Amino acid sequence: MPEKIKITYVSKEIEKLCYIDGKSDWIDLRAAEHVVLKKGEFRLISLGVSMCLPDGYEAVVVPRSSTFKNFGIIQTNSCGVIDESYGKFSSSDVWKMPVLAVRDTEINVNDRICQFRIQKHQPEIIFEEVELHDDESLGRGGFGTTGKN
Repeated sequence: MPEKIKITYVSKEIEKLCYIDGKSDWIDLRAAEHVVLKKGEFRLISLGVSMCLPDGYEAVVVPRSSTFKNFGIIQTNSCGVIDESYGKFSSSDVWKMPVLAVRDTEINVNDRICQFRIQKHQPEIIFEEVELHDDESLGRGGFGTTGKN
């Protein structure tokens, strides 16, 4: 059964949220304001929505794969996590994307600049400490070594 999410569209100019062309379970978010940035400028860009997430869920917000190429911006927190406490009590908790411009750029209302998905919180885990193995066949070679010959 699908989860119901209460949403307020703070901007009436942006398109309503929907899945990405039926190809993915990620949902695009759009700029809800016209933004002009000079290289090196920081800005919180309004995404024009406020949501009340169900208990036990969080949203993960990341740039679209074309955001840097198209707009020359990077998301300053790399990956945004919005938990169910944000927006629960007030529609003034509008989702925003913190960006840094790496070149002069212009973003228009309704430009798709990031995407999100909603997921259940990580289950409680217990770390069990073990000794390292000296058998080199068990290791992969460390960070950044996958796919190297």
